[in-house]
Amino acid sequence: MLASSTKYLIIGAGMHGLSTSYHLALELKKRGLGSGKDILVIDKSGIGAGASGIACGVVRNNYFQPAMRELMAHSVEVWESDPKAYSYNAVGYMQISPEVMHSDVATIYDQQKAIGYTSEFIEGSSDSMVYMRGLFDDWQAKGITSVLHEKKGGYSNNMKCMQGLAAKAESEGVTITGNVEVTGVEFSGKAISAVITNRGTIQTDYVVVGAGPWINTFWKMLDLPSKIKVKDGDKIHENIEMWRYYCLQEGTLGVDPNMLKTNDGKMPPVIHVDSDAKLYSDIDGRLITDKMWGIYYKPDFSFDGVQGGAAPYDVDTTGDDFSVDPYGTESPDFVVGKDFVDMWCSALAFCQRRFEDKRHLYRGEPSGGLGALAPDSFPVFDEYHENCYVIADSNHGYKMLGVGKLVAGTIMGEKSKLLEPFSFSRFEEGKLHPVSNSPFPWS
Repeated sequence: MLASSTKYLIIGAGMHGLSTSYHLALELKKRGLGSGKDILVIDKSGIGAGASGIACGVVRNNYFQPAMRELMAHSVEVWESDPKAYSYNAVGYMQISPEVMHSDVATIYDQQKAIGYTSEFIEGSSDSMVYMRGLFDDWQAKGITSVLHEKKGGYSNNMKCMQGLAAKAESEGVTITGNVEVTGVEFSGKAISAVITNRGTIQTDYVVVGAGPWINTFWKMLDLPSKIKVKDGDKIHENIEMWRYYCLQEGTLGVDPNMLKTNDGKMPPVIHVDSDAKLYSDIDGRLITDKMWGIYYKPDFSFDGVQGGAAPYDVDTTGDDFSVDPYGTESPDFVVGKDFVDMWCSALAFCQRRFEDKRHLYRGEPSGGLGALAPDSFPVFDEYHENCYVIADSNHGYKMLGVGKLVAGTIMGEKSKLLEPFSFSRFEEGKLHPVSNSPFPWS
């Protein structure tokens, strides 16, 4: 039976909801203010049923934005605190870039050093090629002038992590209940007094919303603005859509994951390549793109192959209510199509000879999904209606395991310098995060 009341109600049993519930339970116990028994997590389906359950699981610090780097350094520490429970593979991460991104990546390296985040930076096309061939003797990507090799980071098995995180929360007394759909909220003054669901009304003192791409549903329930004012430098932009949708392009090449091992027989870091070189099909030689492109990939035994993706694309949501269910029948088909497959497989072959003539091994399975992005493509972490904390990750979510820990501290009255740059007020105040030259909107 669903509880009719709880002190803390958390909506969403994905990365943010589960992490917040676990860390909040620890905070309550530490302060003598209660325990996990005071926390209820509800989800429309179940643990990891949304974006967290199909995420590729990459954990990186490769951000041009200082606030994102500091937040990710904190999250990596949380990943490292229990790699077994989080199914975390600390293999590192590589950003491999053309000259147009050289200065951006150099800035990232300098600021990683400043915060004590271990990485190595290789500059120049010749030295970059030598370094990459020291790892992979078949490396052949042209036009690369810098390599940023983060020695921390890596990737995590998505569902094993969700199950491990849920087990940690439940061990602290947290209740996690699936098949509960939120349909509305009730207010007492400015604060939320109850949440209405398909299985009854739940009275509560505090609400945390961690709904991933379903954020627009709750944004509307909370009567928050669908269009906002954004200050960008000297310009003021009116009536900007608060949430827009991007289609995430990911897939798996059905090869033995061991085929991507390095020259010394070890599992490699996650590989991310951005390029402004013309990309041609490795099948028929036709031009695929002459614009900036980017891919990432890694060997992953949970996907049983080499798994990765490419830059997302904007989805025209005109006339569609994606707030209802961004993964349901009302949303566009997010299963990647032939264009992505041709591009990604050809890009793999562009980078490493071992991927040539492997296009036929691509597995046509649903992957990727829709992501809801804020106007500047970065997260919004803030409190609304006095007792409702919204974790809107803007599609950066899975890697940010540590956000739940910071939110738990915030609920307990601690101000977080790491979360502050992601407050909703930044849009009107013009405190936007800087934009890089990467083809990815969130890098």
